[in-house]
Amino acid sequence: MGSGFLSVEIGWTEVLLFLITWFFVLKYWEKSGKLDEWNASRIFFGMVLMVRTKKGQLALEKVSKPRKFWRIYGEISLWVCWGAMLIVALGIILAIVSAILMGNQAEARPVSELVAIPGLSPIIPLGWGIIAFVFCLVIHEYGHGIQARAHGMRVRNFGLLMAGPIPLGAFAEPEYTEIANSPRRERQRMFAAGPATNIFAALILMLVLGQVAGQFNPANPGVHSSQIIADSGADEAGLEAWDVITTINGSAIEDTNDFSDIMDELQANQTVYMEVIRYSSGVNETLQVNLSDKYEHYLDLGYSEDLIESMNIEKGDAFLGVENLAGGTAGVDRLAGWAHPDFESGPLGYVVTIPINTLQILITPFEYKGIAIHPAQEDMLDSGDGWLASSIGLDGLLILVNLLFWLIWVNILLGFTNLFPMIPFDGGHLFKDIVHGTMSGIRNLGKKTGLYNLHPLWVEHVTRKASSLSSLLLLMFMVFLIGAPYL
Repeated sequence: MGSGFLSVEIGWTEVLLFLITWFFVLKYWEKSGKLDEWNASRIFFGMVLMVRTKKGQLALEKVSKPRKFWRIYGEISLWVCWGAMLIVALGIILAIVSAILMGNQAEARPVSELVAIPGLSPIIPLGWGIIAFVFCLVIHEYGHGIQARAHGMRVRNFGLLMAGPIPLGAFAEPEYTEIANSPRRERQRMFAAGPATNIFAALILMLVLGQVAGQFNPANPGVHSSQIIADSGADEAGLEAWDVITTINGSAIEDTNDFSDIMDELQANQTVYMEVIRYSSGVNETLQVNLSDKYEHYLDLGYSEDLIESMNIEKGDAFLGVENLAGGTAGVDRLAGWAHPDFESGPLGYVVTIPINTLQILITPFEYKGIAIHPAQEDMLDSGDGWLASSIGLDGLLILVNLLFWLIWVNILLGFTNLFPMIPFDGGHLFKDIVHGTMSGIRNLGKKTGLYNLHPLWVEHVTRKASSLSSLLLLMFMVFLIGAPYL
């Protein structure tokens, strides 16, 4: 139920029919006065509905009352965004260098994956996508709006941009003249608050997901593999991906540690009997497996003898022929990562694991075509004995995991993409202010030392040129990276 619930996809024909119908519905609402009644208007060739909400604006006023607290939050947000922008910049530079040195080797993805619209993109299901985008866009714009109010800037309107039930964005409309005339630091805090709020929300939701992940137990003890190596003993015996191995030679296997201990006691060329639960049918079967030599396997892959020995592999070690071996709760444990209650590490381990787990979450919808957990691994889950599991059961836990996953995924996506150093992203505005501050510093240095005297308009001119050029160059390179695989 977890994967299928709200995981809906739509095709291009349905999208076209929907847009045509939506256009005429908006026209009718406009003529009948409904849009005026709802304080809404049509924009973007009349295809998008801008819905302004007084309740959202009133809530913004109440939330932003502790001005000092939100100013501190804005300063923290700014430092977080500077760090995230550095990561984004390093990623962009690495991609540029890689493309220059090795060429663009990216696989051509379906065009529909390039459109981040729930239901239309095969990696973003309609139901979960709408829920996640509404939540993440609202808190993103609330981040901007709260900072504007905390620094005395007025917010004229707040609301959502809609195409039918699908949210295309949220907006907070501050007084732009007040933003332009505000101190640079306050303006930067306002721009940083949106993406930083998404990043903070993602981290908090990861912690919640970790606790939920601890509520699961495996439906059956044992281990499974997502990949069977061709012509290996496991392949020849008929073992298939996602089959659960429960015993080897009568010894029970609870988890991967049990599997490793049993395999350490066996030798190459030995024949063993292995009990499995078939993923395709759920039937228990016994397979006769001829084990091969792990040392010889890695030699055949091209590994040097020194490297193989450094991996503590010796001649005669038993090799079954499975890869990516995991236990019954691996599907949800992989998502929880560092936040799982069973994860133990020092500070350095968390520093390394958190970005890796974040990247893993981002690529999951691409790997599993719009779902959080592979269906086979979802079938291996059962509810545990925790209070939450007892309250909502297995189906409730799976729904909650999917909801948390998509909230995390969209928050990460919005947080980091908005920090691209190009207009109109928040990162573009931050970059522009950074350039302006640098140029102002150079001008002031010249005045103090008497070495040169730059006109104030020089600062504005260089800032505009640098901002426009960086946005153009980045846009051109992104188009190249996206379009090159299709050429």
